[in-house]
Amino acid sequence: MLTLKLAWRNLWRHKRRTWLTAMAMIFSNMLLVFSISLQLGQYDMMIGNTLKMFSGNLQIQQQGYLDAPKLDRTVSDINTLVSSLRQRTPYRYAARASTFALASSQERTFGIQITGVEPEFEPQVTALSGLVSEGRYLNSSSAPEIVLGKVMAKNLKVSLGDEVTLLGSGKDGSFAAGIVTVAGIFDSGLSDADRAMALVGLNYFQETFAMRGDGHSIVVSLDTLEGDVDATQQIRQQLALLADQESKLKVHNWRALNPGLEQAIQADFTSAWFMYGVLILLVALGVMNTQLMSVLERTREFGVVMSLGVKPRMISALVMLESLLMGMLGLVIGVAFGGLIVLYFQHVGLYFPGMEEMAQRFNLPGRLYPEISVLSVLMGPVVVMMFSLVATLYPALRILRLHPVEAMRAT
Repeated sequence: MLTLKLAWRNLWRHKRRTWLTAMAMIFSNMLLVFSISLQLGQYDMMIGNTLKMFSGNLQIQQQGYLDAPKLDRTVSDINTLVSSLRQRTPYRYAARASTFALASSQERTFGIQITGVEPEFEPQVTALSGLVSEGRYLNSSSAPEIVLGKVMAKNLKVSLGDEVTLLGSGKDGSFAAGIVTVAGIFDSGLSDADRAMALVGLNYFQETFAMRGDGHSIVVSLDTLEGDVDATQQIRQQLALLADQESKLKVHNWRALNPGLEQAIQADFTSAWFMYGVLILLVALGVMNTQLMSVLERTREFGVVMSLGVKPRMISALVMLESLLMGMLGLVIGVAFGGLIVLYFQHVGLYFPGMEEMAQRFNLPGRLYPEISVLSVLMGPVVVMMFSLVATLYPALRILRLHPVEAMRAT
């Protein structure tokens, strides 16, 4: 306790220098808390928007379909299975079937990905219905209607009410063909999706492509990202009771469905830490400079106490304790103010010019909300304090090389 009091008193022998160093630590900690929280909030928003756009939080598929999506790798009697899951679990479900086919108009022919959806339930799991910019979304699962992407409609030179011929292969290997009417045109803002994707009713898809009531995936929407583990376990239990082919069905989480998204987030977080590292290094150098100046000023004082029998390692430990106290001071104040800033913006959100217009267009949140957690609040400040302690090793080790007589002669 005496050593602690002595270290605390030594800190304030030069108040201005101590406060300047502490303020640098406080500012860096505040900045790190806010930046990391904002970054994590941005990632949550990116993930949520991506999942809401098409993939959903989870998908139930035939084993192997995700890696090699073939028409015959189906979920048997998908309509009955998804209806039973809706009754037994609290999650939102929508059945789908998908294949590649040729879409022909009077003038042109293009390859296209046809996805059969349940018009009644698909809007509960994705935002596709809100992206229709012309016409309307599908309103019948059996009607011969299609919703095309904006680029595909332009390529085919079709508009609302025009007919499109679909040519492909059925599940049983037979020739599949159908004529559909363009009911709507969607604009997702993603050129690949607008160029290659089209939606038809699930029942119409099953009839046209000889699916015999089968489908390819059941999309599951959850209220939170964190609930995917519990939801996966619960769904697997229900599949074991409902499906004879349960052992062949697999529940994929959003990471498996969107591997590129997770890789992009990891790459962005890693690159951000390079910038954070520069800030932390500057703070650590400031702490080292402060402690080195303190040691040089007190060299004669150290020589006197060493001549009285105090061992150099005790003095070195005292200097380290001073840095620890200063680091804790910067951590506590920085985390407190940084946390308050994050809490404020978590309530009101951050607005960026043009963000609300884009959000309204795609039916997405119009503001960015930081995510406050133990990780976001403590990760940066703890690293700052650790690097500050490491930086203090040089002044502390210098004390170990002092000799009492030489130290007392220092000017």
